[in-house]
Amino acid sequence: MARYLDVHPTDPQPRSIAQVVAMLRDDAVIAYPTDSMYALGTRMDNHEGAERIRRIRTLDDRHHFTLVCSDFAQLGQLVHLDNSAFRAIKSATPGPYTFILLATPEVPRRLAHAKKRSVGVRIPDDPVACAILRELGEPLLSSSLLMPGHDWPMTEGWQIKEELDDVLDAVVDGGERATGPTTVVDWTSGAPEVVREGAGDPTRF
Repeated sequence: MARYLDVHPTDPQPRSIAQVVAMLRDDAVIAYPTDSMYALGTRMDNHEGAERIRRIRTLDDRHHFTLVCSDFAQLGQLVHLDNSAFRAIKSATPGPYTFILLATPEVPRRLAHAKKRSVGVRIPDDPVACAILRELGEPLLSSSLLMPGHDWPMTEGWQIKEELDDVLDAVVDGGERATGPTTVVDWTSGAPEVVREGAGDPTRF
């Protein structure tokens, strides 16, 4: 049974955030809110947690997880950035964008694209997600909480608790999130290519 934590959407209680992070450090898989939609998350080095997320969403080995970062400095440790990518991505973050870039050696090989050695990264603009990331002190391995066969994600924490109670360790309810998935920008060729239009304005790329 998943632990249910009801947190304030703009001023999350430090005690609740500390409880969430303690569970993550104990290899939990959680559902948590972001600035686009709810996501599944676990620690980056939690191999079993990644496999649990794959099972929950019925994903194959080709699925790319996103590394969700607390700030630009953390993001810069995970991916290679040339000057143009640095300026454009820094101006768009935090926000509802996922950027696919070439991974640095800091990223475990199993989390990067097998051939291109690329990985998705993002910095959310959400008080609850940011509080979790700051307290954890490392990126979260994440995947959007869009269940197989569903055209739209679950938008409320209580709904996630009801649907996924037996496969999650915790549900962090930060209120309704209904803006849909992030806009995805692939930068692996050296120039931005919008590969999915979502919550973030794609015209800036």
